[in-house]
Amino acid sequence: MTKTILPELSTAVLQALPQPVIVCEEDHTIAFVNYAAEAFFGASLSVLTRQRLDDLIAFGSPILSLLESVIERRAPMTEYRVRVGSSRFGDERIVDVFASPMPEAGDRVALLFQERTMADKIDRQLVSRGAARSVTGLASMLAHEIKNPLSGIRGAAQLLEQSVTSEELPLARLIREETDRIVDLIDKVEVFGDERPMEREPINIHVVLDRVKLLARSGVARNISFSEEYDPSLPPVLGNRDQLIQVFLNLVKNAAEALERTQKPEIRFYTAFRPGIRISVTGVSERISLPLEIIIEDNGPGVPPDLLPILFDPFVTTKANGSGLGLALVAKIIGDHGGVIDSDSRPGRTRFRILLPVASGGSLPVSKEAESL
Repeated sequence: MTKTILPELSTAVLQALPQPVIVCEEDHTIAFVNYAAEAFFGASLSVLTRQRLDDLIAFGSPILSLLESVIERRAPMTEYRVRVGSSRFGDERIVDVFASPMPEAGDRVALLFQERTMADKIDRQLVSRGAARSVTGLASMLAHEIKNPLSGIRGAAQLLEQSVTSEELPLARLIREETDRIVDLIDKVEVFGDERPMEREPINIHVVLDRVKLLARSGVARNISFSEEYDPSLPPVLGNRDQLIQVFLNLVKNAAEALERTQKPEIRFYTAFRPGIRISVTGVSERISLPLEIIIEDNGPGVPPDLLPILFDPFVTTKANGSGLGLALVAKIIGDHGGVIDSDSRPGRTRFRILLPVASGGSLPVSKEAESL
């Protein structure tokens, strides 16, 4: 069927594209979809070509108006940041839609969908890192001047604890504890200003995850069920073992705290090799590939939708006594490794996905620690 609609070479080119492509007739009947579109809409070519675009896209979508405009004007047009909702996939997606007439194929129109999710999340992380650096610049400038008087206040509070009455003791203790909390907060913010190059080596990410699971089971997640689905052929990442442990332990700790009131709480680890994600990095002429995917998922209540876009910004938290720096630090460490992190949440499933580059050359390192785990 596809050979009568498009030349054989054109069909092969469309099938090779990673972006979903739909070819429509003037009456909106779907004439052809490529493999990426089948995956995107969750239906096969034979099913989709028995439908009209109106059946696939929600009523009133700008995509339908775009199609009509291209048919009328016989000229390419584009719609940016269009929300695509369908009963075939659960989450609403944001896409750029490129529409072009195909006079050589019977006046049909080709629609190419470019999903914006990852690009937007990467942009937001760059903004978050900029905000973190701004906070750092201020903190680095003031930290020394702030810590000096705090040290004096803490010392005075300790002396008061030894001399005040039992009724006044809680107040003196409160002064000391709040002083310690302020110092701790300044120390955490100062971490963002550490631009020293870190020591990195090829690391088996599964060794890191197993160590995190062992630590969590002995502490914050002792009553939580763990499961994993690993790609055993995953190549090593060039990273700092201690910092990566800190990243994943922080994510597991957050998940464990979110699961406190969940029946049958569970945290799941996934790893996979996902070629196709490439980003531009300052100071590097070539685009960097991020094929290593690590997912930390829990079955908790989820993150409030209004917080998702700013979840990695400094001082954003859902905890009553949280500093809001944990996830900002996670994003910084992952950024320092040349990777990105994004979040996806709905009630019953919260997922943090990390994409990292592969260490150049070499096979998976087998360490003594891996053997012991």
